[in-house]
Amino acid sequence: MTPTDLKQDPHRVPEHREKVLEVAIGREVRAFRRKQEITVAELSAATGLSIGMLSKIENGNTSPSLTTLQTLANALSVPLTAFFRGFEETRMAVHTKAGEGVELEREGTRANHQYNLLGHIGANASGVIVEPYLICLSDEADIFPTFQHGGIETIYMLEGEVDYRHGDSVYPLKPGDTLFFDADAAHGPEVLVKLPARYLAVISYPQNT
Repeated sequence: MTPTDLKQDPHRVPEHREKVLEVAIGREVRAFRRKQEITVAELSAATGLSIGMLSKIENGNTSPSLTTLQTLANALSVPLTAFFRGFEETRMAVHTKAGEGVELEREGTRANHQYNLLGHIGANASGVIVEPYLICLSDEADIFPTFQHGGIETIYMLEGEVDYRHGDSVYPLKPGDTLFFDADAAHGPEVLVKLPARYLAVISYPQNT
C-alpha cells in the first residue's frame, strides 16, 4: 500500500459537513411545517418563496441564506436557531487518566491477562463502537491463541515480546510493532517470549452487532 492508496486526510475538514447541515435544516423546516399542518403551497404564499425552492430546502438540496431562514422562522413562528437543533448533536469525548482504566474480564479472558478498558462511547453518529484496551500479561499468564469476536482489531505492542497468532499465521510482536486484523478469525498470544508484556488493543465493530 502506498500513500496514494489512502483515501482519508486526517487534517481535512469533511466536504460533506455542509451537506449534513443542509439536510438537518431541511428536516427541521419540514417538521415544523407539518406540525402546524401547513402545506408547501401555503408556506410559499406566506413567505414569497417558490414551491420549488421550498422543496429544495426541505430535501437538503440547497443552502438557504440567513434571510431566507429568518423568513421561514417568522412564517412558522419559531426561533431561527430551531432550524439548527438537529445539527448541534452532542459529540462525546472520554478522558481516562493513567491508571484509571476500568479493569474487567472479557469473554475468554485467561489467568493473569489483565484488561483495562480505556474508554467507551456507546451509540453515536458514526455507527461504529470502538473499545480501546490496555492488556497486561504477567509472568504466569496463560496463553490463549483461539479468541474470536466480531469486528476489526488493532494491537500496538508497548512492552515485552509475544508471538501472536491470527488464523494460520503467527506474528512476532516487539515494542513498536502493530498488528491489524479481522477479529472473527481465531487469534491471541501463542508464545509469551518476554514478560511482562503490555499492548494496546483497539476493537471496532458496527453498533448493530
